[in-house]
Amino acid sequence: MKLRDLVYRLYARRVEDRLDHRRIPKHIGVILDGNRRWARAAGGTTEQGHQAGAEKIRELLGWCAETDVEVVTLWLLSTDNLTRPENELLPLLGIIEGTVRDLAADGRWRVHHVGQLDMLPARTQRVLKEAEQQAGEIDGILVNVAVGYGGRQEITDAVRSLLADRAAQGGSLDELADSLTVEDISEHLYTRGQPDPDLVIRTSGEQRLSGFMLWQSAHSEYYFCEVFWPAFRRVDYLRALRDYAARSRRYGS
Repeated sequence: MKLRDLVYRLYARRVEDRLDHRRIPKHIGVILDGNRRWARAAGGTTEQGHQAGAEKIRELLGWCAETDVEVVTLWLLSTDNLTRPENELLPLLGIIEGTVRDLAADGRWRVHHVGQLDMLPARTQRVLKEAEQQAGEIDGILVNVAVGYGGRQEITDAVRSLLADRAAQGGSLDELADSLTVEDISEHLYTRGQPDPDLVIRTSGEQRLSGFMLWQSAHSEYYFCEVFWPAFRRVDYLRALRDYAARSRRYGS
């Protein structure tokens, strides 16, 4: 074992030993950013960067299981990403499909798709549906795979669904306007029935949400990490938990 590896392990253990396990986030959202820049820095291709990022997901979920996290939302593909050139988008979709299949087949995670299926190719839609059916009842971490996801689109879809439900019940727009509550919209989000994320992690040094879980993250804590996603380490994860545990959550009060 190299000296650097030994120092890293000792430091990671020290960070973990000092964690307040009473203040572990139950739901973590992760913006997996920096795959392409990691690949360029390593002299690799964009596809290799995306593949390396996909392989990191299993490690992350293992760390989450060790620290009793209950829900993880992974932003794998945004609605904006769908406009990328076909020669980049198609390999990326293939990597995502393989990742989702592997998560469902693993036997440790419940898989749930969040996003707009209709915007995705038929094959990707089929993979997401099959994965959710295969792993939907597993007693493990709930893994939301955000594919074809955009925060504004989610809110739009939630309002559209709410209007359709009320119309089916014979209600009028005036009645809906008079009675509308925050909970009404929450019940029509892609994540309905789930707790909102306590912590949102974004890698690669970018300090913005880019539309990730706009509704649900109103009271979330944010942690921005400089490292590119494929290079994200257990110690980076533990630092995020340590930072979260040290904060005083006031929910706007």
